[in-house]
Amino acid sequence: MNTQPTLTKDSDGTGTPDAPQSADGLKAGLKNRHLSMIAIGGVIGAGLFVGSGSGIAAAGPAILLSYALVGAMVVFVMRMLGEMAAARPSSGSFSAYADRALGRWAGFSIGWLYWFFWVVVLAVEATAGAKILESWVPAVPQWGWALIVMVVLTATNLGSVASYGEFEFWFAGIKVVAIGAFVVIGLLAVFGVLPGSDNPGAGFAHLTDSGGFFPMGAGAVLTGVLMVVFSFMGSEIVTLAAGESENPQKAVSKATNSVIWRIGVFYLGSIFVVLTLLPWNDKSIVEKGSYVAALDSIGIAHAGQIMNVIVLTAVLSCLNSGLYTASRMAFSLGRRGDAPKAFAKVNKRGVPTAAILGSVVFGFVAVFFNYKWPDTVFAFLLNSSGAVALFVWLVICVTQLKMRGIILRETPEKLVVKMWLFPYLTWATIVMIVGVLGYMVYDGGSNRDQVVLSLLVAALVIAISLVRQRLGRTDRPAEAVEAAEAAEVSERR
Repeated sequence: MNTQPTLTKDSDGTGTPDAPQSADGLKAGLKNRHLSMIAIGGVIGAGLFVGSGSGIAAAGPAILLSYALVGAMVVFVMRMLGEMAAARPSSGSFSAYADRALGRWAGFSIGWLYWFFWVVVLAVEATAGAKILESWVPAVPQWGWALIVMVVLTATNLGSVASYGEFEFWFAGIKVVAIGAFVVIGLLAVFGVLPGSDNPGAGFAHLTDSGGFFPMGAGAVLTGVLMVVFSFMGSEIVTLAAGESENPQKAVSKATNSVIWRIGVFYLGSIFVVLTLLPWNDKSIVEKGSYVAALDSIGIAHAGQIMNVIVLTAVLSCLNSGLYTASRMAFSLGRRGDAPKAFAKVNKRGVPTAAILGSVVFGFVAVFFNYKWPDTVFAFLLNSSGAVALFVWLVICVTQLKMRGIILRETPEKLVVKMWLFPYLTWATIVMIVGVLGYMVYDGGSNRDQVVLSLLVAALVIAISLVRQRLGRTDRPAEAVEAAEAAEVSERR
């Protein structure tokens, strides 16, 4: 497949012919600043702002260890994914790598499961955003706001990949600035040097003065892991987006190398501030939310409304990225013959219109289910996609074990990002993920439901894949797709 150069604008506004339309039709419309902010903001979801209070109530100060454990797991997974993505950038990311390393069934299954996960997330985030907007403008019903938000972001994604990148740049920027400001202001209050603070600043004493560092027992750390793990989802998005950037290898390398400080500052840093400003068992942490409670404790006026604006930004960011991610995964599946051929087509702007519309239609359907049957149909969708992200991380680990050998054999010069202590740390990460899944089953309740239902859905998708393979309904071998993507990256450079 040949490529034709197209004139694009660099970050300085000048036109250069070095960002051609790629072999698959997608255009390199994402600038370095877009990728940098997507990488930074990708790990900051609404779950961090909304759900952290419940984790603190369940584990006390020991929730810091829960965040640290999950953070380490994410760092390792991202390092493995970065190794593969830097060597072979692809719009299908881990699905395309699983296709090559483990077989067509693996790429098909994990690709569709990941798509399913994100279209359900679209419904969750659209509803969360609609609730905030309705509280501000009650004249518009909640379903109306959900519809408006979905339509606006669909239009953004249909415009061009640069439109998505620009929206995400500002959404993620607001989140980053907000958390950075929260950490700085909070630490000043903790050390008693914040002018006008209402908090006397017990500081580090709050980590142990209400029942010790492990007030609920050491086992609560694992309970905390289950409660915080899902707030880390989305960190892998940057490797999908890198396929539409001007320099995929550089973008992936930069994102992978920065994931440690991002998790350290945004997650551990902000939760540490909350725990040092307030006793962990302060009722306001759960009632108001951990960040609002912390801001209230130091006398920040209108803390609740400020946080609502930030949460809404996080929701819109997640919606924007969720639709982008689902559509690009559908596009990649279409290219490999694992989805309708229409999903693999792009318009003149290099946008996979059918893949976007197909994804958003299912998102709209899920939103409808959320309003019509929230405790039955939508609850099933939510639970059956709940553990998919952990399955994705597990597949990334297993895939990297095989892809390292393939890369060394075929293109060793492209192994510029390497997983540390390979293969020992890869196996250790696999054990960690399996341990989390096992503890979810042991813990019972909704956690067990999520694992069991997600496993049933995964088994169904794998069965469909194997049947298709037996019937010969695969249009292109993985090697052909990979060769096309390699040509695309080479041409782009």
